[in-house]
Amino acid sequence: MYGGDDVHITPGMQGYIDRNNAYLTKRTQYIRDVVKKWKFDTIAVHGLYTVQEAIEDYQGSIIEPIFMSPSQAFTDSDEMAAALAYLIPSWTYSRIANPSTYYYEWTMALLEGYGFDGETSACSTSSGMAAIMTAVQPFLVHKKHHVREPRNFVATAQCYGGTFQLFNVRLMEERDIECRWVEDPTNIDEWASKIDADTRFLYGELPSNPGMGFFDVQAVADLAHSHDLPLICDSTVATPALLRPICHGADIVVQSATKTLTSSGFGTSGAVIARNNLVANIDNDDLKKDFALYIKYLPNRDSGPNLHPMQAVLTLNDMRTLRSKIDLLSQSTMKVAEYLQAHPQVESVEYLGLHNHPLHELARKYMWLVDAQHDAAYGKPVNRYGHLLSFCVKGGAATARTFFDGLQRIWRATDLGRIKSVATIPAISTHQQQGEEGRKLAHIPPNLVRLCVGAEHPDDVIADLDQALHKAGSKTAVAATGRSD
Repeated sequence: MYGGDDVHITPGMQGYIDRNNAYLTKRTQYIRDVVKKWKFDTIAVHGLYTVQEAIEDYQGSIIEPIFMSPSQAFTDSDEMAAALAYLIPSWTYSRIANPSTYYYEWTMALLEGYGFDGETSACSTSSGMAAIMTAVQPFLVHKKHHVREPRNFVATAQCYGGTFQLFNVRLMEERDIECRWVEDPTNIDEWASKIDADTRFLYGELPSNPGMGFFDVQAVADLAHSHDLPLICDSTVATPALLRPICHGADIVVQSATKTLTSSGFGTSGAVIARNNLVANIDNDDLKKDFALYIKYLPNRDSGPNLHPMQAVLTLNDMRTLRSKIDLLSQSTMKVAEYLQAHPQVESVEYLGLHNHPLHELARKYMWLVDAQHDAAYGKPVNRYGHLLSFCVKGGAATARTFFDGLQRIWRATDLGRIKSVATIPAISTHQQQGEEGRKLAHIPPNLVRLCVGAEHPDDVIADLDQALHKAGSKTAVAATGRSD
């Protein structure tokens, strides 16, 4: 499939191919008959690493081994030839793959595909931005060799600042590939108006960072498919514990696993997860059949945005308690959001869990704590909305910075998804480079504060916010009246 038409298969190679085909058949049957019947938590804890494999191959190691070697040794020339032609499963070289990253990828594919009837696969990357670039690049090729043609894609303007820069500068300005921004992603007609014969994919981030933008995934997926286009979703903020876009029609999901999936903060990682047999107007059967495997074996083999095996296992270890963790963090964030909404020093709060939020009902349709109906504590479906929120401080940018500088326990950093609470001002950090016009397009005012609530007790998070807001309010009052009493 990937090795080229000129590969001569020797009898020795065929022996390796037959043996590995039997292994793949056994693994596929194990996934279908066993793993797919597990609950989300069990998949997160075990993935495809089995007791039998541990005992037979890894001296009984309960945790997946970390393979630090950059390359794989082969038994003979036949096995090497079969592996390099991608005729048998191997890892060959850690720029392409590694056993540790395989364990991470298999678990990511199963979690994002939880509840989906079809098959999913994943390709690991070194960061979330590497995942986004990896996901979009294959659709932006010229369809005919040596024939340059116009290309465009449609994307939500409410997105992470790095995504905006990638699309607006690296693709539009430097490569003349047009990004058509959707300002109101809830308006399906706006999406439709931007699609033409040169469009290659639709892209949306939900909930968006930091503005909590959202859209109807199923409706946008249906629109994309009606034009033979894939829908790519960045679901980093939700994680598969709350939202799995592939179950609602999306073709590809990108994850900055650096964030909530690696809540410990131990490094950066990313992933591209795709359903098999996705929709695309590109004449490439391998790409459509198994997109994640295709990008691993070909584009990423050549560009090398690989994930380090150590980081793969660190992220995998953080993912094991994802559902219970995101439940706790979501509940704490809801309490913090309600406090902020009632505070006189706060202008507005963006959190999809608030009942008066304009996108609450739409988010409520999609964001559910996975398997809550099987949880003894709930016994029924339960909505949860994640641990990211944003709010505007009254008094403008200067007052917002006074509040920000007054935080004592909440960390000031361009980070989110941590087990510790972290805040930033996007206009001077994560979205600074896209400029004032770009921030207006993405609805990011200068007094907006992004807060990711951690696992501290919410009362302690609120206490820190309260004292910082009091300082900001007092300073504003002094500036307005000239009095400090």
